[in-house]
Amino acid sequence: MKIPENLKYTKDHEWLRLEGDIAFIGITDFAQKELGDIVYIEVETVGETLDREETFGTIEAVKTVSDMFMPLSGKVLEFNEILSDTPEKVNGDPYGEGWIVKIGVSDPSQIDDMLDTAQYKELIGA
Repeated sequence: MKIPENLKYTKDHEWLRLEGDIAFIGITDFAQKELGDIVYIEVETVGETLDREETFGTIEAVKTVSDMFMPLSGKVLEFNEILSDTPEKVNGDPYGEGWIVKIGVSDPSQIDDMLDTAQYKELIGA
């Protein structure tokens, strides 16, 4: 299972990669394996400013639907449109082409509350 060192993680299995004041968000390798084959991703919050832990979208796998939560407060700037036609990219490349949204970060200090790689490994028992 891949758990990149350069990312931050949440207890809800989202990852975040910060680039300046923009953050890319997706679900972890662990989460996509737990969900199974992903068939649909819905994000209707583009253009909205959401608080940390608010739902920004849903991810549907063959047997379940799960909410996705904002790891930080910010404005949802973009949905990864590739996922409209090929949601399975999240299964194949969760940290690369399978990113889900891009946000403008409102409060960068909230990153300090997120899990680092070691803490996330401990959470999932890796």
